[in-house]
Amino acid sequence: MIMRKKKNVLVAGANGSTGRIIIDLLKKSGEYQPIAMVRKQEQKEHFEKENVAAVLADLEEDLSNVFKNVDKAIFAAGSKGKNVEGVDQEGAKKFTDAAKNAGVEKFVMLSSMGADNPSISEDLEDYLEAKGNADEYLRKSGLDYTIVRPGALTNEEGSGKILLKEKLEEQESISRANVARTLVEVLDNDVKHNQVFEILDGKTPIEKAVRS
Repeated sequence: MIMRKKKNVLVAGANGSTGRIIIDLLKKSGEYQPIAMVRKQEQKEHFEKENVAAVLADLEEDLSNVFKNVDKAIFAAGSKGKNVEGVDQEGAKKFTDAAKNAGVEKFVMLSSMGADNPSISEDLEDYLEAKGNADEYLRKSGLDYTIVRPGALTNEEGSGKILLKEKLEEQESISRANVARTLVEVLDNDVKHNQVFEILDGKTPIEKAVRS
């Protein structure tokens, strides 16, 4: 049996609630090797103690050295509303540019429902607008991408089942665990190639939902 070399996946936002689940899933997968992109030395040490490669980088600084030996990338970073322009929008664009320059095979973007229509939420309008701009930038970048737009995130346990449509009418929620799993599932080059879709907790197994 020929052992396939694992693909290196760089995760922006690796230390966030969703990011940590993504790293864990990648670590357990037979296909991928995670690289955690973090901002602080102690976070880097935390991941390295768990045998996860980590790089120090700030989305508002130069990212040109971050993509060494990276095959694929997941953008799951967010400023939690503190710096939507600097991180959620411009940081995502910088990450996109760096990924493109490095020739990554696939870029998976964690976006949000409403990114295509920010006015649906007065409270989140700036955030949704930033996410929408970042998505649009990725779509025009020439990179192979998948953009995943979940509903409101919860910390419920992941059911492994989702509802997936290009556009959903419902304004429901989804567990971070299910979101993380979806992001990892679409890393496959042939899955949801250059597509944008929305997800909520649902009844279809994730592996099936992203491939139907």
